[in-house]
Amino acid sequence: MARTASEVFNLAKRGELWAGHLIPNHTKEGGAGTANTATASGARLENRTPIDNSLIGYIAAGTAADIDAAVKAARASFEAGTWSQLAPAERKRVILKWVDLLHAHHEELAALDCIDAGKPISECMNTDMPATIDTFAWYAEAIDKCFGKISPTGPDALGLIVREPIGVVGAVLPWNFPAQMYAWKVAPALAAGNSVVVKPAELTSLSAYRMTELAHEAGIPPEVLTLVTGDGESAGEPLGRHADVDMVSFTGSTEVGRLFLKYAAESNLKEIVLECGGKSPQIVFDDATLDDHLVDNILAAAFWNMGENCSCGSRLIVHQSIKDTLITKLIAALANWKVGLPTDAEVKIGPMVEAAHFMKVQSFLHSAREQGAKLVHGGRTFPELGSGWYIEPTIFDNVKPDSRLFQEEVFGPILAITGFETEEQALKLANDSNYGLAASLYTQNVNRARRVASRIRAGTVSINGFSEGDISTPFGGYRQSGFGGRDNGLEALDQYQQIKTIWYVGG
Repeated sequence: MARTASEVFNLAKRGELWAGHLIPNHTKEGGAGTANTATASGARLENRTPIDNSLIGYIAAGTAADIDAAVKAARASFEAGTWSQLAPAERKRVILKWVDLLHAHHEELAALDCIDAGKPISECMNTDMPATIDTFAWYAEAIDKCFGKISPTGPDALGLIVREPIGVVGAVLPWNFPAQMYAWKVAPALAAGNSVVVKPAELTSLSAYRMTELAHEAGIPPEVLTLVTGDGESAGEPLGRHADVDMVSFTGSTEVGRLFLKYAAESNLKEIVLECGGKSPQIVFDDATLDDHLVDNILAAAFWNMGENCSCGSRLIVHQSIKDTLITKLIAALANWKVGLPTDAEVKIGPMVEAAHFMKVQSFLHSAREQGAKLVHGGRTFPELGSGWYIEPTIFDNVKPDSRLFQEEVFGPILAITGFETEEQALKLANDSNYGLAASLYTQNVNRARRVASRIRAGTVSINGFSEGDISTPFGGYRQSGFGGRDNGLEALDQYQQIKTIWYVGG
């Protein structure tokens, strides 16, 4: 039965929210069941909400043994064809049944992400969960409409180019968009016919656990979609190193992304798809229309989800002639960005996800001043509010290109503003980064828009608005923002499939 948001919040207050492993277990009668285990040793981790740092429950502390059990189940199911050999239309039917269940549990799942990650409930309800459900529906509908090819041979041969599921897929998820990133990985991987082992972030495992339960209820075999909770060292690394995993799709920090490349190199050279950090520029040219649309989009890019977003538009590069006017408009519009407990539907800025991350983001407030930036708005923290891990939307002007705030990913609600005089200077500033995930630009000159968009080194460039595209467009980055594949679009299916040539010689 689906729970309401209030019921979820009450369970959290009582410390009764649980996320364990979902690994198939065999009964004495020989049938397959699903075990929600707390590991063989019974080890578990406390799960605290960033809202007020109170204990909301526990998650199972996964180990290499748990990962091995999940991978063995996944491999057996893949080789048996339990899911991989189903007709695409049949996989579609089951996933669409799952979609129906996700719709029915929409409010419950939104509340789980709110309480687990500190995300504003309005965002979870109105943005994250609709996008999550749409992702599953989109890939379900896409999978029976993808075709192979026939090569242009002579009359004495037939060349078939076919796509096959890659095998056992590990999906390692971040904490900032728990439900949505689950969908970005799991939906195309399952649609393509793979068996999937999910390792959610230890900070935010609740919605992944619940969605996996609903998947099994819909008819996806438990051995085809397994889940192991736990921290990165104890569960994530064993998944990355496991010799029977064919690929890992990872979203998270660039630092941890490097580790997965190492794990693959030191094990079976499994394929690795990385979607890592970002330091996305927003360029505003002097002919841009400084209206509410522009202001709202700039603020959304910078502060949506508390800036805990890899495509966050954290660098605002503005023509000097309009910079002061734009800053005034941004500050005025921030009056509508309420900081507070994310269970309040009016709140747009909740807490940082944990104390360590709060301290990291807070350090940028200090270093920005020390390196000569001018604080023009914000900068306050709220020790009296809940956990105390709350930072108001903050804007620094005159940020130097060689400063820490300009170069490093903050992953918090801090916007760095830097002025420019020429288009070439704007492009140089935009590309002055180790990252290349996303960018935005604002201009009324169509030729300039095309020209600048083509020269920005980023995976997604939006013009006259902030956007990551939609489910139909591939999402991923250049340089240290990641490589190996893309989330979203039909392109996402490519990374979960092998291309095989079948060459038939007539005679």
